[in-house]
Amino acid sequence: MRAAGIIAEYNPFHSGHAHQISQTRRLLGPECAVVCCMSGCWVQSGAPAASDKWIRARIAVLGGADLVVELPALWAVSSAETFAWGGVSLLAASGLVTDLSFGSECGDAAALAAAAECLDSDEYRAGLRRFLDEGMSFAACRQAVAEGLLGREGAAVLTRPNDNLGVEYLRALRRLEAPIRPLAVRREGAGYHDCGGERARFVSATQVRRWLSDGAWAAAEPYLIPGEAGLLRGAGLCLPPQSGAERAVLARLRTMTAADWAQLPDSGAAEGLPARLERAGRAARSLEEFYALAKTKRYPHARLRRLALWAFLGLRADDRPERPPYLRVLAMNGRGRALLREMKRAAALPVVTKPAHVRALDADCRRVFELEARCTDLYGLLLPEPPAGGREWREGPAIL
Repeated sequence: MRAAGIIAEYNPFHSGHAHQISQTRRLLGPECAVVCCMSGCWVQSGAPAASDKWIRARIAVLGGADLVVELPALWAVSSAETFAWGGVSLLAASGLVTDLSFGSECGDAAALAAAAECLDSDEYRAGLRRFLDEGMSFAACRQAVAEGLLGREGAAVLTRPNDNLGVEYLRALRRLEAPIRPLAVRREGAGYHDCGGERARFVSATQVRRWLSDGAWAAAEPYLIPGEAGLLRGAGLCLPPQSGAERAVLARLRTMTAADWAQLPDSGAAEGLPARLERAGRAARSLEEFYALAKTKRYPHARLRRLALWAFLGLRADDRPERPPYLRVLAMNGRGRALLREMKRAAALPVVTKPAHVRALDADCRRVFELEARCTDLYGLLLPEPPAGGREWREGPAIL
């Protein structure tokens, strides 16, 4: 049986996500199973998810997924390369996935594969070192080297967010030598961060979150799947403004020393960034002021947002093993239950369906799970009605 893997945040799930799943089945066959690897309660932008992972996983199944497993925060709140590596590693380890489906502005898997091969080449690495030594930002260096090797048109995929992430998925597949076929589903409608086009066929998750944050449910609901609005309302949304959350993060940043910052991933320790972060953390009266004080052309906002979140969550680079060490199941339907039985037989990693299972696993698994539990407890404090701590140890997968 063919099974398509999808790596996503579903923050929140909307009609564009449902379209990707339906297009995947149109291209691979109506009987194709869909296995989603979904971020937990924190997302790659360095922000809390709009709703908790159990609600989002349930909605993903209602929207067409068969089985949802979790991408732990150590990979979910990371650079595109690490995010992709974690997700692809889990899907490959499941023993189920034959195809990797992802949204793409160009819809051309061959063009993305060419860019992936370029970024893995010795010529690219040599060129990147040369440009970085000149003081350019990483993104600008990467683009300049890629254009020199691929031409402007070939390198253009790296300037578009979904294509860029697709390139990282393909790099992960190459690195793993996984026998998984890439499927680039052409993205339609609004761009990744586009907040316009209220009457468009598809809108971005950014736009949906903005409507929900403003209480504009009537505008958002046409882009949600049936029943989703009720689930989101019932669970409580975690959307800005969150002044209490900001004060909590700032309290942590004010206690961080340069040595503490240096222990975070992508902290720029070799370039002196930790000292700059320490000064910014002690001086800032808001998170936006922190980002403004710490930002340089080498360190964009997205990287700083992730560093601030890692600091708040108390995570360090050494906490993240090379790959996620287990497969945590969040939700499934009837076909998903059959997939789960097969995954338990074929997976290269332990499969966790009940939190109690973690206690029988090795130290690496337990450590990653315990860190996830901490991240979930801190997330819970941002909800309108905070749940009791320890939720990670109580919740099992949703079965629809």
